[in-house]
Amino acid sequence: MAQEDAQRLYQAGEGKLGTDESCFNMILATRSFPQLKATMEAYSRVSNRDLLSSVAREFSGSVESGLKAILQCALNRQAFFTERLYYSMKGAGTDDSTLVRIVVTRSEIDLVQIKQMFCQMYQKTLGTMIASDTSGDYRKLLLAIVGHDV
Repeated sequence: MAQEDAQRLYQAGEGKLGTDESCFNMILATRSFPQLKATMEAYSRVSNRDLLSSVAREFSGSVESGLKAILQCALNRQAFFTERLYYSMKGAGTDDSTLVRIVVTRSEIDLVQIKQMFCQMYQKTLGTMIASDTSGDYRKLLLAIVGHDV
């Protein structure tokens, strides 16, 4: 099935002039993450290009962002959320809605693995970054969820 999907995606995008967006939407929105991972591997063999690059070449805007998010989650869900957490706090200001959404929704699923990945990718703990980027009861609440001493 992965081989068939890879071939269909190639023919809907890189293999023709224009893009059959409905084919991409149907495959990427209905397949499981393990199936998408296998499809991405098959796509690389079919097209000599990775599927993320092809999506970037064929789409733009929010559709591109959404399709790439699906593929990145299929490849490594913890890395996807780790990167989103980092960029929610990097630089001036904090993207509070992203920070809260990820910490809360992943807290009982895979936050432990996300914290480990955060350390590996950015050489600092998630708790340390939250502590330096937030304040007050908001900081205390987030640090309690991630299991970091205040």
